[in-house]
Amino acid sequence: MKRIVGILVILLLFSAAALSQQKGGGEHGGNSGGGHGVGGGNIPKHGPPPSRGAAPSHAAPRPAPGVQENRNFADKNGHPNAPHVHSNGKWIGHDTGRDDVHYHLDHPWEHGHFSGGFGRGHVWRLAGGGPERFWFGGYYFGVAPYDVAFCNEWLWDSDQIVLYEDPDHEGWYLAYNARLGTYVHVQYFGNS
Repeated sequence: MKRIVGILVILLLFSAAALSQQKGGGEHGGNSGGGHGVGGGNIPKHGPPPSRGAAPSHAAPRPAPGVQENRNFADKNGHPNAPHVHSNGKWIGHDTGRDDVHYHLDHPWEHGHFSGGFGRGHVWRLAGGGPERFWFGGYYFGVAPYDVAFCNEWLWDSDQIVLYEDPDHEGWYLAYNARLGTYVHVQYFGNS
């Protein structure tokens, strides 16, 4: 009888853990993903369309040195204040235009082009590092300095990411975090 009770307790513990993951629960702050149509394992079918027209107000020109920029991407209640993708595939925050100085590179593709695969058929598990340099599958990348604040909750040794080609900013890719539903611009540093 004690054995049956023990097995039931273990099953209940596993069930509770699984339910909290499905609902975006966890210990990584308020943006653990999965709520309100963002994150929770949803992977966009394709990357964002090319930008059109002028940059929106949250992508204002670079301020004077020492002045903090205030960008807001929380387009709906409960959505992260970071570039993100809605469950319907709408990319929020990628409308800064081709001439956004924050993503200018003097030597685009300096380390070559990533050839490991793009889109939802190519899900990669982060294997270590941090925003300045991270890796998976023998490939190395770095987050754009302008986007570093948007990956504070990434788990650099376990999160699943999907890469998309950036249609607007030469030399950059978009790394989408499936758990959180957020993304950042990343530069390819080569492979081992």
